Order: sequence, then C-alpha cells, then structure tokens
Amino acid sequence: MVPKWATPAQQLHVPHPHHSTGPFLTLVPLSKIPRPSYSCNNLFLPSKLISYSLAKPKFLPMKCYNSSDSFPDLDYEPDPTLSNEDLRPTPPSQRTFSGFEIASLWVGLVVGVPTYYLAGSLVDLGMAWWQGIATVVFANMILLVPLVLTGHPGTLYGISFPVLARSSFGIHGAHVPTLLRALIGCGWYGIESWIGGEAIFLLLPKAMKETSLSQSLPWLGTSPLEFACFSVFWVAQLAFVWRGIDGIKQLEKYSAPILIVLTSCLLSWSYVKAGGFGHMLSLSSRLSTSEFWSVFFPSLTANISFWATVALNINDFTRYAKSQKDQVIGQIGLPIFMGAFTFVGLAVTSSTKVIFGQVISDPIQLLGQIGGLTTSILAIIGISLAIITTNIAANVVAPANALVNLSPKWFTFGRGALLTALLGIAFQPWRLLKSSESFVNTWLVGYSALMGPIAGIVLADYYIIQKTKLSISDLYSRSPYGAYWYSRGFNVAAIVALVIGILPVVPGFLQKVGVATSVPHTFVVIYNNAWFVSFFSAGFLYLVLSNLRRNPGKSAGGDPLLPFAK
Repeated sequence: MVPKWATPAQQLHVPHPHHSTGPFLTLVPLSKIPRPSYSCNNLFLPSKLISYSLAKPKFLPMKCYNSSDSFPDLDYEPDPTLSNEDLRPTPPSQRTFSGFEIASLWVGLVVGVPTYYLAGSLVDLGMAWWQGIATVVFANMILLVPLVLTGHPGTLYGISFPVLARSSFGIHGAHVPTLLRALIGCGWYGIESWIGGEAIFLLLPKAMKETSLSQSLPWLGTSPLEFACFSVFWVAQLAFVWRGIDGIKQLEKYSAPILIVLTSCLLSWSYVKAGGFGHMLSLSSRLSTSEFWSVFFPSLTANISFWATVALNINDFTRYAKSQKDQVIGQIGLPIFMGAFTFVGLAVTSSTKVIFGQVISDPIQLLGQIGGLTTSILAIIGISLAIITTNIAANVVAPANALVNLSPKWFTFGRGALLTALLGIAFQPWRLLKSSESFVNTWLVGYSALMGPIAGIVLADYYIIQKTKLSISDLYSRSPYGAYWYSRGFNVAAIVALVIGILPVVPGFLQKVGVATSVPHTFVVIYNNAWFVSFFSAGFLYLVLSNLRRNPGKSAGGDPLLPFAK
C-alpha cells in the first residue's frame, strides 16, 4: 500500500538504479528526512521531478547561513568514482568569500610579472601607451561577460568547473575540457615559476653570474645556474599549495595591499627618473593606421586569452562566494585592476626609453638595470609575492581539480598540484618567453583556440539547453538513466562542436610556429581572432546538434549522432 504522504512520482514506484535493496524505490516519510537549518534570501521552490522521476525541492543557494555542512541534496549517494571531498558541492557553511575577497583575488592575479610583460609587449609591438590601455580594458570588458556567466553555477550549486562540464560534455566526456584547461594551466605554472627563478638569479653575486654555470647549454636552452634558480622557486611555491583553498584565500587577501604599495613605488621611481608623466608617456605609436589594425586584433585576442583560462574555471572560486551579488561585484574588479596595472606597466616601459635609451619590457631586466641591494631585495619580495599569488590561484586550482575529477580515488588537491608543477617544467617556459612575438602571438593567441570553444559550449548548454537548472544527483551518477550520461558518458555533440571550433584556427597556428610556410590570408585573420571564432562557432554548432535530440540533455538512451549506441 502506498502511503498518503507519497508524491505522485513515488506512488508510481519508479525503479531507482542506485538502490540494491529491491526493484522499487524505498519510501521514507518526508518527516524523517533530516533537514539542516537554512536561512536564505530565496525560498524553496515547489517540488519538481528531477532525474529518475524523484520528487524533491529545488534548492537554489544564493546566500545561505547553515548550521550543518550537509548539502541539501539528501536523497542520493554520489558515485565514489565521481566524487571526493574536493569535488562535492560546497556546503553553505564554507561559502565565505565576500565581494571584497573575490576582488582581492583579482588584485593578486592581476598584479604580476606576466601582466606587466603583456603590457610592455604592446609597447614593444609598436603601440602608444593609450592604445595599449584601450586594448587591454576593451578586452577585459568583453571577458567580464563570460566570467560572470560562468561564475553563476558555481555560486548557485556550489560546484567546480570539472563537475559543471559534465552537464555539457557528459560524465566521462568532461575529462576532455578539464584536461585541456589543465594543460594550459601547467604551461602558465612553468612560465610564472621561471620568472620567479629569474628574480632569484637577480640577487646572485656578480662573480657567480660570470662563471661557466651561467653559460647557456644548447640542449637545455638555458644555463644551469638559471635552471637551478628556477628549481628553487618551483619548490618554494609548493609550501603554499599544500595549504589548499583556504591558504590561497588568506594569501590573496593579505598580499593585495602589499602588491599595490610595491607597484606604486615602481611607478614613483620611473616618474622621478623620467621627469614626470609628460616624458614617461612621450613614446608615440610606431604603427601606421593599417599596421595598427594588424597588431590590434591579435593583441585583443591575446588579452582575452590572458584570462580566458580563469574565466573558464572561475566557478572553482565562486563556489565559495556568499551570494551572486558578491561574485558579480568581485568580478568587476578584473577590468578595473587590469586597466590600472596596465597603465603602470605601459608608463614604466615607455619611461625606459627616456631613462635608458631603449625600451625594456621585461621587469626583471629593468630591475637589473636599476641595481642596488635595497632595490634588489624589494624586487625579489615583490616579484615572488606577485608570482605566487597569481600562480597558485590561476594555474594550480584548475589543473589540480581536473586531475581530481579524472581519478577521485587517487588524486587529492595536493597530489594534483604536485603533478601540475612537474608538468610545468616540461613546457620549457624559458623558450616561450624568448620574445614578445612568441609570448603574445604564439602562446596567448594559440591556446585561445582551445579555451574559446569550451567556454562557448559550456555557456550554451547551461543557459540555453539546461536553462540554468541542473540535477545535482545526476552530475555524480554513472547511471545510464542519468540526465548527463548521453552515449556511454560522452556527449558527442559537445565533442564534435569542440573539434569543429578548433579546426579553422589550426592552419594559422601552423604558419605562426613555422610548420607551414604560407596559408591563405583568411586563415591568418581567423587565427588573429581565434577566441572569437572558436567561441561562437562551437557554441552555435553545439546548440544545433543538441536540438537534434528528441529530448536534449535528458536522454536516457543513445545519442542521435550515434544511433546504434545503447
């Protein structure tokens, strides 16, 4: 006999694939289900059928204060191969990031050597200081849109990027975008660590720098002494990594004001030495109108690509936000801080032409030119702090979470971070930083072709296909009846859209790295706008392929693109 308190779905005795006690759903009185005490700024919505036709309230945690660490999904046990402590939804009691703390995170991310180097590279490529600032601010205003949109599900459901990707790419298919994001993070980790090693090299006695150990080895691409400094800095960062997300939060919070002070000191020095802003900003553009546009578009793409990696996995951080308001306010800090720090980078770089007679876009080389023990000590402190705050938050969290998602039983956040650091060495970052051309047009523009289509697919799925409504239980389930199982755990529509989004950029990339001697001009234009082309083409194609399904995102059977899959 079915109890009177049973919901319509329960009265139907729907089979539940996760229960082994019997062929039908075990009914438990709702009054016996433990409920934590919540105080929220939005109410429970009416009961709604969510995967397996189970009735449960849809909880939308916007701003919650909770006396329990339990997530409100009380009627399922996540598959242990898809979940561990780092992958489970963040409980309301751990959502402590305010708008100020998220903004502080961006200060720590923005104030760093790569950002300075990117700003200096624009001057090095021929732009005037105001053209460089306009390019950077415009790019980051564009990026703010996907940044806030991607952060929404993190705050709403408390899930990380690897879990969110399961909705669009499938339970197993999510490994594809997360590992691609992890790969770029490993490369950036190596670049940041190399810059930190250069700062240590700056402090070494002059006599040591003149020994045979400072001579470059052709097979290595750098000198043993520089590689040793790189290794020391590489190891030193791991102490902060092992403290996890809470350690990252505290590091960013207290480092932000220190970095702002040190940046102000550098700007003040160049102001005094150059004789005021008039002389600092006197370097005019070296580009004609046609030449400017040929530099502008790849530079715009490079600036978007610069933070496109973090925009993709920003919900790894917004899952800890107190509310949507906090995450949005915190994200607005990106274009503001990027514009301000870019001004410092461009002003100081432009002033080097007046002070030293040549443009010096590398801040490490600039500090070496300034000289002095006090300057060197302050430089090593400032550069190290800037690199560590950027590197850990931007380049460790996403790869570590991707590896945890790949094998939750073996990987923890700490183990994933260690492997990320090891892979960073394999990228040989000293080669990527050999020139402004290779840094901007090869590295930044090149990997934007990977980040763009992933972002387009994830956002198209979440906002248009799923309409922001996700089944938390199905995101942690291998059941073939789950909403995100698709075809054996892979959403073929997402994989096809990803590949098609990347392919048009490949010819231009091959020409840029020297593999192809010449390609049609159309492919050069596509490559220079790689992020835009891949983002919109992949997102649009994903929507088209998804609409071919009889029931998009909810199919319990095969994928129509693989009609014989069962």
